Amino acid sequence: MFGSNLLDRSKPERITDQAWQHLVSAVSSASDSVRDTARSARRGGSGFADEAGDLVGSAADEARRRATQAFDALAGRRPALPWTLLIGATLVGAAIGWAAGTAARAAGSRGDRAMDDIEFVDVDRPNSPVGLDG
Repeated sequence: MFGSNLLDRSKPERITDQAWQHLVSAVSSASDSVRDTARSARRGGSGFADEAGDLVGSAADEARRRATQAFDALAGRRPALPWTLLIGATLVGAAIGWAAGTAARAAGSRGDRAMDDIEFVDVDRPNSPVGLDG
């Protein structure tokens, strides 16, 4: 083996043997470290890879959609009407109109009841409940 008898060799050979031993020990400790790192990366990397795959997939879908729209625009085709958005806006408008109508009717009926309680007085008649002495 290298360096088994370091005293019998010349100085450059001893330095070479020591460097070789340091290199072998560094490589063996580095391979253990790399092995541990690979294990931990394999454990944590599967979730990261799934997330990255989803992100790339959604980006590819968006790119495909935009490319199709650009091709249609260049071909002179108009985009389709967003029926879902139009129907949703119509339903929201109808709901707001119904709520406003119900609130207006409720306020109007409360006002009618309050009007029944008010007693009107004619001030031009002398025999009215509120008389003017004069």
